[in-house]
Amino acid sequence: MSTTLSGYLTVANNLSQWQTITAKTPAVQTATQYFENNIGGVMSAQQLVNNPRLFDYAMTAFGLSDMTYAKGLMEKVLQQGVTSSTALANTLDNTNIYAFAKAFDFVDNGSATTSSSSLVDQVVNKYIENSLETSQGQQDPCVQLALYFQANAPGVTSVYQILADKNLLSVVQTALGISPMTGLERIDTQAQMLTSKLNLSDFQIPTKLQNFIERFCAEYDANNNTPGATTSSSSTTTLTTASLLQTASIAGSGIIGIDPSTLLSAANNRSSLFL
Repeated sequence: MSTTLSGYLTVANNLSQWQTITAKTPAVQTATQYFENNIGGVMSAQQLVNNPRLFDYAMTAFGLSDMTYAKGLMEKVLQQGVTSSTALANTLDNTNIYAFAKAFDFVDNGSATTSSSSLVDQVVNKYIENSLETSQGQQDPCVQLALYFQANAPGVTSVYQILADKNLLSVVQTALGISPMTGLERIDTQAQMLTSKLNLSDFQIPTKLQNFIERFCAEYDANNNTPGATTSSSSTTTLTTASLLQTASIAGSGIIGIDPSTLLSAANNRSSLFL
């Protein structure tokens, strides 16, 4: 019986291959092609916010899909840039908003902001990563949280950033056995508790980050009575890279009539792909 930990490691140990499969799904391909073809014509924050398809793509890429309704706020964020200490991107204490504003820095770069190939590559890669997390979350929400933490925790420099991000906070609380009810306490009290239990620099060390995520997965399984779960992270099931690459290659070449989205669904159904 597979556990959340084995599910996470299946993806994490072959991340680039899973990203390739995700990028080939019809929905992701269509959205990405539109973004790549049209983002260069955006010359201002207002133009970006007022194009729903481009705005939704960019916001989703930076983990802000639940804030696409806040067009007025995000336009102000972009109009203020990131240089001033009083800019919204710096005062909202949200790493995703800051990253979004830094990427689309119309204040410092003007109309040339969206003509950068590095910007396009950055946003597309983030969108694919977010899409992968979402697809995994349809199978197991914990795997989605683990992948999100893996991608975002290394950039955290303050415990307040964790407190401001519900996904990061959920992982930390579960891994450390902290009750969600502590959210009723004063923010400074919560920050002091996290500071006493975490060394944020550990998240910048791949092995320590991995250990923390494995601890989260094991605790999640134990708390949710997942069959076969254990607080030990020694037992894992992995999908071989060769098998995944071969499947992706065949599907992508058109040799067999497998739609990439079907492949992704089959890949998520780990029992059909495990060796």
